[in-house]
Amino acid sequence: MSGKLLKRGVSMLMLSALAFASSEDKMSLDELVQRHVQALGGQDKIDAVQSTITHAVYREGTFAIPDAFVAKMRPCYKTICDPRAKLGDVCEGYDGSAWEWYADPGVVLRVVGAAAAATRHGTEFIDSLVDYKSRGTKVELVGIDRFSDTRVYKLRVILADGFEKDVFVDQQSFLIVGDRRSAPIHAFGEPVRSENRIGDYRPVKGVLFPFSFVEVEIGTGKELNRLTIQSITINPKLDAAFFGPPQYSRTPLQQFLEQLFMERTDPISVLSTYREFRAANPELDTREGVEFIGYQMAKMGDQKGAIALLRANGEDYPHSASAQYGLGRAYKAAGDLEDARTAFRQALQIDPSFKKASDGLNALR
Repeated sequence: MSGKLLKRGVSMLMLSALAFASSEDKMSLDELVQRHVQALGGQDKIDAVQSTITHAVYREGTFAIPDAFVAKMRPCYKTICDPRAKLGDVCEGYDGSAWEWYADPGVVLRVVGAAAAATRHGTEFIDSLVDYKSRGTKVELVGIDRFSDTRVYKLRVILADGFEKDVFVDQQSFLIVGDRRSAPIHAFGEPVRSENRIGDYRPVKGVLFPFSFVEVEIGTGKELNRLTIQSITINPKLDAAFFGPPQYSRTPLQQFLEQLFMERTDPISVLSTYREFRAANPELDTREGVEFIGYQMAKMGDQKGAIALLRANGEDYPHSASAQYGLGRAYKAAGDLEDARTAFRQALQIDPSFKKASDGLNALR
């Protein structure tokens, strides 16, 4: 082929590529969402799915759940444990508000803040784009991008509560292949920028569902967790009560701990409840339960109530290193590093081998 013909051929290819890119850029958000819904199986088949039960393998570092359970039901119900089976140590769900259940000490907490947001954001029934308008979600088509070496449409998704994430739709399949977000991973940690890599789509009752989710920290490339779906059951018979927290008879101590948590925004009420219960039940050891509730208060952002409670706990159990450590952790969450340092040192005076306290103290230096 002559040089002129070769240049002409290259020019034609470039023009074709530019024309293709131009046609991609002209695609509207409505057209993209329609193509996505069609790729999943179509609106009619999607609408026919009213509830799901998923069994999966969940891994987070060396921690693993070999038979993770997730149930969902329209419009917004979710639970990650089966109340019909023997419950594990922890469960959480959403029945109109977020809740967490802890086998030890045996309490149900209605949570707020980051903990509630994480649960609430997981209630999207199919994905972020299907029926997004009915959920109050806002979606903007940002443009063309690359995700894991794949050409994608990049969309900015803003949930009804204001949470933002970027969602990536494969240009060929029109399936969601990932998203990026910024959110805390640990209770008192700073927000971490991460991406979910989504794939292995398989048909279930005529609708495509992803069977693989891998979350990776963007800055380091470290895998944070992995969820591998084993099975999805469509339209099991569930009702709203299925998604509520476990029902059981509380002991007086469990009732006391839940009451403290409900009063967490009012330090005076917290201390009054604490003192009255201690006076009425002097034989009960409340230390571990109060340390747990104080931690949960601080996790919700109610540091004043947490500090007041944990300070009283430390006074009542002056020989407990963990009581001082819990108080130090609450001070640290409140940004009071000097008092946190003092509490960690007191914990180490009681028990020089208490690693959590030494780690907490070292983190402040």
